[in-house]
Amino acid sequence: MTAHISDTFAAQLQEMRIDLLAQLRAQHGGAMSRAESAAEALGSASDDQAQSNTERELSFALEERESAELVAIDAALKRIADGSFGLCVDCGVSIPAARLHASPTALRCIDCQAKAEG
Repeated sequence: MTAHISDTFAAQLQEMRIDLLAQLRAQHGGAMSRAESAAEALGSASDDQAQSNTERELSFALEERESAELVAIDAALKRIADGSFGLCVDCGVSIPAARLHASPTALRCIDCQAKAEG
């Protein structure tokens, strides 16, 4: 992969990282959590225990997903730095640029990803 193309993906990944960190900061430092925002959007925040538990579980799940996404972004930036970005971790073939543009954290080519999921 050329330096110019790597720089393009690095910029895309850095932008994703900045956006994700801003979301995480807003969740932890903002006036309202995502669960509270969702409850407000539904029209009323209920004291119902089941709803409260569901909202809390949703918030934890979203934070876990975002944390995993941040780890994947950092790993992709490391692969750019060490020159292995864009190579399938399973078979070593180049991952198509279109796939990387759609999912710059992709670790595998489409065939290997299908095998990993299957």
